Formats: sequence, C-alpha cells, structure tokens
Amino acid sequence: MKKLLFTAAIAVLGFTSVNAQEETTVGGFEKGDVFVSGSVGFGTENTGDLDSNVFNIAPKVGYFVSENIAAGLKVGYTSFSSDNDGTDLVDANEFAVGAFGRYYFSPANQFSLFTELGVDYTSGEDKLADAKYDGFDVAFAPGISYFVSKNFAIEASVGVLGYSTTKPDFSGAESTDSFNIGLDLSDINFGVVYKF
Repeated sequence: MKKLLFTAAIAVLGFTSVNAQEETTVGGFEKGDVFVSGSVGFGTENTGDLDSNVFNIAPKVGYFVSENIAAGLKVGYTSFSSDNDGTDLVDANEFAVGAFGRYYFSPANQFSLFTELGVDYTSGEDKLADAKYDGFDVAFAPGISYFVSKNFAIEASVGVLGYSTTKPDFSGAESTDSFNIGLDLSDINFGVVYKF
C-alpha cells in the first residue's frame, strides 16, 4: 500500500512539475494560509484461499495561525475485510476524528522540515463479531514538505512517538493501552498538499 501511495505522489509531482515550468514563483507557507492534505490507500493480500483487503482515506485541513505554526482538523475512515474460500472472517471499519498542530522550521521556503502532534478519537466495529470499540490516540511525527509549484506540495512523515488506548463497548471490558517509540522506515506516510 505504501508503494501505491508513493507512486501516486510521484505522479502528482510529475504533473505539477510540468505545470510549474511556466511559473516563476515556487510556493511556501505564511501566516493566514489555509491548506488541505491527506492520503488515500488500498491494499490487498492473498495467501492460499485467504483474501484480505484494506481501504483508508484521511483528509485534513490546516490554518497557519502564525508564521511557523499551523493548526487543523482531520477525519479518517478505514475498512478491512477478510475471507477464507468465500467465507467472511472479518468485516470491520473504523472512523476517526481529530486535531493536529504543526511547527514548520522554514515555512516560507520551498523545502521545510516540520513536526506534528496529533490527537484522535476513534470508533470501530467488526460487523461479523458484533463487536464495537472506542479509542484515543496521541502521536508525534517529524516530516518534510516540498513545494513543486506555487500551490502544490508533497510531504512525507514518519511516526516516532505514539500512545493509544482502545476499549471494547461492553460491560466489564478492559482497555488496551499501547506506547510506541522508534523509527520504522516501513511506516513512512506520503501525502499531497494544496495551499489556497
């Protein structure tokens, strides 16, 4: 799935580079700018008679409250299904809503490093197991942003520090708490940004 997102980012980069050749100004951010970004992904895996599919979409919108700081809102949806020789094993989905804050080290430049802190509320359901859960996530990630034209940028981030808690939605259920720290290069997230 990461390869699919990377390929999409490269395609957008190529398209916008062709359009950007006529422009003399390459973008950057400044106070008052509004931007939208996000990611879309689809993956499938087959092992013998076992088939699994996952789809996710996660748009976000941000606003520069100062020269270096942006704040925004995000939503997300993930769907996961799995079947073995036509017999459904899993049919689950998850919704997320959250807020994020970013600090850009050189936002007015074509290339900038940033750090992002995000907080999400999640709610999910496995329809076949008739199981529901709610959760809460906090994550910190560094990233890079590169403008390919006045309004379009590509970005990449990698998760480094995170905490999550989930609890099934039934009486007497125990919560599951997770704390993660580390640099996993297989968990790099690519996205496209449009600045208004």
